Amino acid sequence: MKMSELSTGHLLGIRDLTRSDLDLILNTAVEFKGVINRPIRKVPTLRDVTVANLFFENSTRTRLSFELAQKRLSADVVNFSAASSSVSKGETLVDTVQNILAMKVDLVVMRHPHPGAAHFLSSKVNVPIVNAGDGTHEHPTQALLDALALKEKYGAIEGLKVAILGDIRHSRVALSNVLCLQKLGAEVMVCGPATLIPRHFSSLGVRVEHDVDEALAWCDVANVLRIQLERQGADNRIPYFPSLREYHAQYGVTLERLERTGKDITIMHPGPMNRGVEIASNVADGSSSVILDQVENGVAVRMAVIYLLASGLGG
Repeated sequence: MKMSELSTGHLLGIRDLTRSDLDLILNTAVEFKGVINRPIRKVPTLRDVTVANLFFENSTRTRLSFELAQKRLSADVVNFSAASSSVSKGETLVDTVQNILAMKVDLVVMRHPHPGAAHFLSSKVNVPIVNAGDGTHEHPTQALLDALALKEKYGAIEGLKVAILGDIRHSRVALSNVLCLQKLGAEVMVCGPATLIPRHFSSLGVRVEHDVDEALAWCDVANVLRIQLERQGADNRIPYFPSLREYHAQYGVTLERLERTGKDITIMHPGPMNRGVEIASNVADGSSSVILDQVENGVAVRMAVIYLLASGLGG
């Protein structure tokens, strides 16, 4: 594979990437997608590289996707869980990572509940950092895999109308997607209850809508976000909306709603899904859904990111 370089030594957020960076990652991911769909799904590219996955917050899809991507590249993988580590005894983030790096780790993938944690760590250690999600801030690889799914379906993202629907306030996917789609030339709308759309989103150059039927009538693509009850208070008493039943009635993406638009809308969801809340099962599993394509693309995109960042290691 042809060696090329990103303009940055880390993947901390979409905000830090240029349009050329986005194109390079997506084009590299396309090549790796060919690798993971062949009989022998492994390449020896990073045989001498050790990657540490540091997850200070629960994750299933993202952690497994990163681990599989690393193993497809033949990297050595170290998995770290905060719950069973010295973090639970009071050790600081920097001390934890410095101890791991002392074991000759070359690259760190980190998910953390606090916004900005990946940026902070990148200023303290001398290895590439990949942000696998920092609180409600960014989730750059999710935005990249979403972009790849759209590029595969439409050929180009320029001019597409994409509506991001749901819990914008508590999502790390929303901001990354907005920034990525805008840099790739799409028009973006966010839609949900006023209580779930932070005011600063209107300053990002996106359209803000509170009527899901209007949003669906406008868009080519609907990216439906999960209602994140775990970020709204343990007992869901924070009144962002009256009830899950009412949320589904007002904002749920149903087959009936889609049929009323009279057009074919591509359906996306970053997962995990609350079926029957933000999205109906027959929509999630329907012919217009690219949700499983997003999952498959996650491995290829994360292979591309790790490969490109590891290419900058002095080795």
